[in-house]
Amino acid sequence: MNYIEEILNLVYPNVCGICGKINKISICNKCNIKIKQYINPKLEKLENNKIGYMYLFKYDNILREKMILYKFHENSYLFKMFSEIVIKNELANNFLKQYDIIIPVPIHKNRKKSRGYNQSELIAKELAKNLKIQITTNTLIKQKNNISQSTLNKIERIQNVKNVYALKNDRILKNKKVLIFDDIYTTGSTVSECIKTVKQAQPKQIGVLTLAKD
Repeated sequence: MNYIEEILNLVYPNVCGICGKINKISICNKCNIKIKQYINPKLEKLENNKIGYMYLFKYDNILREKMILYKFHENSYLFKMFSEIVIKNELANNFLKQYDIIIPVPIHKNRKKSRGYNQSELIAKELAKNLKIQITTNTLIKQKNNISQSTLNKIERIQNVKNVYALKNDRILKNKKVLIFDDIYTTGSTVSECIKTVKQAQPKQIGVLTLAKD
């Protein structure tokens, strides 16, 4: 740990993402026991059984509350807790390590500017660093600042994400095993559109990982 990190830790000490108490790790032992009952990774298939998909927990209980705080209420520090949930789970680790490159689902530059961060990108970077997987954040881009999916019904969501993503510098994806990472899977509209776009780069394989499924 360098001098700057030491100063930051004094000013902004690390806290448990669940109870909020100062703690050396992002989930204290007491809260880790509390949330263990909710962590139950499931492996499914998407796109006519061609795409492997895993999520770690259902979008409810205290983890749902924390995801809302993380995504919509400027609690960016919670990325550490969500990353830790994935990193410490053996099934999720094994799933992740099948892939060469991880791509976080992008948000539009205007939304990133107003929010201050891309919630999926922060977690994906932490996963890539800890599990030694390559990450790219400038290959899949969001070219249209559409309405937030959380405000729409299923039919509206499908229309809302049509052709909002594009590829740049996509040569690094060709013949590679590519994992798309997002925070929540609801209707699957966002993920399906990302898969369709990434396929244009001719990857060897595509997989999807989300923290939660609604």
